[in-house]
Amino acid sequence: MNSQVLAISCDPVQSKQAWGKSLGGISYPLVADFWPHGEVSRKYGVFSEKLGRPDRAIFIVDKQGIVRWVRHYEAGVLPDNGDLLAELRKLA
Repeated sequence: MNSQVLAISCDPVQSKQAWGKSLGGISYPLVADFWPHGEVSRKYGVFSEKLGRPDRAIFIVDKQGIVRWVRHYEAGVLPDNGDLLAELRKLA
């Protein structure tokens, strides 16, 4: 759907690499928002000062860099891929 998935967390690069390897490999980039700690997460408004890490969220950003869709998820709740695909179709 002419899109790119990125996984971003505040974990260091080595930790992200080990996590991806433990899952048998990840086919998309794993990005570390490690230092300055949580800077990107803060800019997107999803960093939890209480927990010291970002909340789980998915953003769809268009080719012009405009955030078109945001969904926050509670711990343990998985996103519905059908919802994501429907939103991506709207941008196609």
